[in-house]
Amino acid sequence: MHDDGRYDDPRLTGPGGEPSADPVSRETNYQEWTVNESGEPSSLYPAQPSKRREPSAGGPVRPVSSVPANVPPARDPLDPADGPVNAPTPRPPAVRANAAVPTRYEPQPPVSAVPFQAVPEVTVAPSDTPQADGYGDEVDASTYVSRETPTREEDDPPLAMEAMRAVQILNPSGEVTMPRPDRTRVMCVANQKGGVGKTTTTVNLAVALALHGNRVLVVDLDPQGNASTGLNVPHHTGVPDVYDCLIDSVPLEEVAQAVEGIPNLWCVPATIDLAGAEIELVSVVARESRLARAIAAYPGHFDYVFIDCPPSLGLLTVNALVAAQEVLIPIQCEYYALEGLNQLINNINLVRQHLNPKLEVSTILLTMYDRRTRLADAVEQDVRNHFGDKVLQAVIPRNVRVSEAPSYGQSVMTYDPGSRGATSYFEAAQEIAERGVKEPVSRNA
Repeated sequence: MHDDGRYDDPRLTGPGGEPSADPVSRETNYQEWTVNESGEPSSLYPAQPSKRREPSAGGPVRPVSSVPANVPPARDPLDPADGPVNAPTPRPPAVRANAAVPTRYEPQPPVSAVPFQAVPEVTVAPSDTPQADGYGDEVDASTYVSRETPTREEDDPPLAMEAMRAVQILNPSGEVTMPRPDRTRVMCVANQKGGVGKTTTTVNLAVALALHGNRVLVVDLDPQGNASTGLNVPHHTGVPDVYDCLIDSVPLEEVAQAVEGIPNLWCVPATIDLAGAEIELVSVVARESRLARAIAAYPGHFDYVFIDCPPSLGLLTVNALVAAQEVLIPIQCEYYALEGLNQLINNINLVRQHLNPKLEVSTILLTMYDRRTRLADAVEQDVRNHFGDKVLQAVIPRNVRVSEAPSYGQSVMTYDPGSRGATSYFEAAQEIAERGVKEPVSRNA
């Protein structure tokens, strides 16, 4: 297609498709155009005489550009107002046949060539005073909220919240922040299912209560000695342990060791010798109540006595059930933990009927809760529907800090007090302490 500078407008063509007498050109007839004999514009700008400057004395001759005065100013590539360099030059509107006054192109005056200079940034200090949107507008200062006002998220970032939880759990002031019971609460932590968190629960609850003003004794009745490891208490062969109390009737005060770094906390360790106690207790008189006599003969007073039971229903567990008044059952949020729970409840009922009428299941704690699975929710609902208020509201989630702490000889309360596991065990301990105050019983020495 040949572009001769004209186009055919259907509205301006005559009948039969013949061009009108007054065709419309896309080009504007500028006043400065020169037209040759054929009617075509010969040049966009008329020839202008070149302007030269006479050389100064002793100086070189500087050529002056011969661009005519009416040439549009050159585009500055660094000036955003001029637009892109390769942008097409806007054309003036075409003159229509029915237009009353033809549109003339008036070129802008040339802009002096000024070298580019970086404009320094001007920093405006934020003002706390509310500003009006326009002249005469008034702003209500009572409802104005400045953008500089810190929000709750800015006031309490995650690290700050974790530090606050750590200080709350560690209680460096040593004040009694958890209520102390009116009597010694002997709690047996039992479940014949292994790996449900009996030892972890015993250690962390004891440390949490001891850090907040309660006198706590932990009796490690498991031959594996994991509770002694978690409290960093020596339990190698030759160390006086709970075996001596059960078999040789050694006083409990001679076996108990103070836990390093935790005030008001003592531990009766367990060694591998305890593994043979099951067989040796068979021929001992009153074998089921050996531990209860040792705890009752202790001269001092404890607010809590936690007994960590082995994962079985043998004589060691029976000794713990006879010595305790309350049973704390940690339940893993899985099906296998529920399957063996019925047999444990039956054994507790047998001990209550024949050996310890004061025994009762007072606390159920859900451990290893994984909120990503529906199974954990289903187990929680089943346990709460069956046991009711005995289930603590605090639930222990799966947390790697809880598993890492024993490798350093610590509880999670001191290893990482700001973790979710430490916070959950702290809430569980606080709930247990508040429940114990509801039963006013005379204090026993």
